[in-house]
Amino acid sequence: MATSAIGPGFLTQTALFTGSLGADFGFAILASVVVDVVVQANVWRVLCVARRRGPELASALVPGLGTALTLLVAVGGFAFNVGNVAGCGLGLEVLGLPTPVGASASALLAVALLVLPRAGRAMDLFSQGLGALMIALTAVLVLRTGPDPVSALRGALAPAAVDVLPVLTLVGGTVGGYITFAGAHRLLDAGLGGPGDLGPVSRAAVLGILVTGAMRVLLFLAVLGVVGQGAALDPGNPAGSAFRLGAGEWGYRFFGVVLWSAAVTSVVGCSYTTLSFLRWLHPAVERNPRPLLSLFIVGSLAVYLLVGRPVRVLVLAGALNGLILPATLGAVLVASRRRELMGDYRHPAVLLVAGWLAWLATLVGGALALSDLRRLF
Repeated sequence: MATSAIGPGFLTQTALFTGSLGADFGFAILASVVVDVVVQANVWRVLCVARRRGPELASALVPGLGTALTLLVAVGGFAFNVGNVAGCGLGLEVLGLPTPVGASASALLAVALLVLPRAGRAMDLFSQGLGALMIALTAVLVLRTGPDPVSALRGALAPAAVDVLPVLTLVGGTVGGYITFAGAHRLLDAGLGGPGDLGPVSRAAVLGILVTGAMRVLLFLAVLGVVGQGAALDPGNPAGSAFRLGAGEWGYRFFGVVLWSAAVTSVVGCSYTTLSFLRWLHPAVERNPRPLLSLFIVGSLAVYLLVGRPVRVLVLAGALNGLILPATLGAVLVASRRRELMGDYRHPAVLLVAGWLAWLATLVGGALALSDLRRLF
């Protein structure tokens, strides 16, 4: 789940908003982490107790809702995957490989990884290893740039101004669209589920958000150290320019590794989770998902090679995924009170109330941010 969230859009959004908001962006990170934990804990617990994937649960509530949810998630996931494939090419370009070649090779690697006989275990190890590498390299950049921790803490707790769009974008990029279902569906496919597994499921849900938050904070501090020295980020490549300004050419090489790692693990996570929704639509897909999985990745590659990946589209995709979140979270919260779905399980009242508050916050935030999205163009 964490490596699905940490993709090219994640790097771009964090660097872009840090460059424009400075230390005040820390508040958006803190607020988004709180909302993310509440959302993910609710979603994972309910899905795992009910032993149903997202669209199955939605259709059990309202006939046809699962199909609508699947289409929304598939469209959002495909848009993100175009950016993910592009990020693979751009990351390898930093290391000396032509962008189309790097994107194509990475897409084929993702296809191979996901169609292996023991694909689930291979996917887990691949994502965990590259996730640890991303965090380590970004931590090195933080040490190099030396950000002001007092300024960062003040911005997180007492910002001079609060901007809705960054919070919505971060929430959408972490638990919006397909991402919050990534880990829950993976646990279900691995055989976990039922009230007896609530302990490990709840711990995994929180840990996934904390890993994502740790990477976000490290990147925020690294970029803050760069802009705090008066440097201006390249709007066409804000994250890459931060690594280069902060640590020179070797730092830029680090960025290439971080970007490729973030992008290729997100291709894997996005493709796996989107397919876990599409498999529900037809038994033929459930029986033989590999052709559709390959088509999803190769289609993303084709769109990138033909159209490209503007930075603003990645930020917009995160914001739009945040707009989908109230629908998915609302369905889960309603399902948590349905005895025919949950059996004897009683969803904790504190978690339920916090979930509805998060739902209201994302709903109001989404409405307010709709007008702000014009700033991206």
